[in-house]
Amino acid sequence: MIEAKNLIKIPEVRHGFFTRIGGFSSGIYATMNCGLGSQDDPSLVLRNREIVATSLGLLPHELITSYQHHSADVITVTRAWGTSGLPKGDAMVTDRPHIAIAVTTADCVPVLFADRRGRVIGAAHAGWRGALAGITSNTILAMERLGARREDIVAAVGPAISGAVYEVGRELRDAFLARDRANEPFFSEASRPDHFLLDLPAYVEAQLIGEGIGSVDRIDRCTYRDEDHFYSYRRATHRGESDYGRQLSAITLGPEVFVGQTS
Repeated sequence: MIEAKNLIKIPEVRHGFFTRIGGFSSGIYATMNCGLGSQDDPSLVLRNREIVATSLGLLPHELITSYQHHSADVITVTRAWGTSGLPKGDAMVTDRPHIAIAVTTADCVPVLFADRRGRVIGAAHAGWRGALAGITSNTILAMERLGARREDIVAAVGPAISGAVYEVGRELRDAFLARDRANEPFFSEASRPDHFLLDLPAYVEAQLIGEGIGSVDRIDRCTYRDEDHFYSYRRATHRGESDYGRQLSAITLGPEVFVGQTS
């Protein structure tokens, strides 16, 4: 488990960017695959997710994920739900204790949020579509609706595929530049003609900084290159593997937080 420097300073918040190490899965899923959408043995996935929940001081059913579909949709969570029939969305926010909100990734960018008063938290899955559509901005707005102050919100960008290896086509670069010409520095020339390297974590970090929140931390770890610690969709695709595992990034408010308390 990897922790962010700015989030660890908030005593009411527990969090972690979890790696693939320490679980029960085997083969291409070894060992802590937490992806309910994978073809791994579901019973092993649930045991792996239980490790995440208990490490955050929660019961297994208090750890929740959503049905991620590369959108800018944010879910406001008021209760824990099960592992089937998940609501669609690529970010969640909550002001309720005893719930860990989590996102699954395997190259996309996970972002965890909290306000410094320990009252509101958020978790976002930022693939290039969601990042470009404003998933991080929408998460911050949703936190503000729950009472967080923008200047008190801190965010941590977790491990993701790095700009050194994330090759994309010209059409994707054109989409980013059509949105804002200032996005050009996040692309560099690739070795193949009409292809570019996109630094998606840097783009997400810059978007967060531009939102004027309290602080932004970034864990500069590449999921593609670091096979010992992370799953990678692109690495699995390049190898012709039939499927891939997913790691979890999760955050929760401690049980000492009382809903509705005022400053």
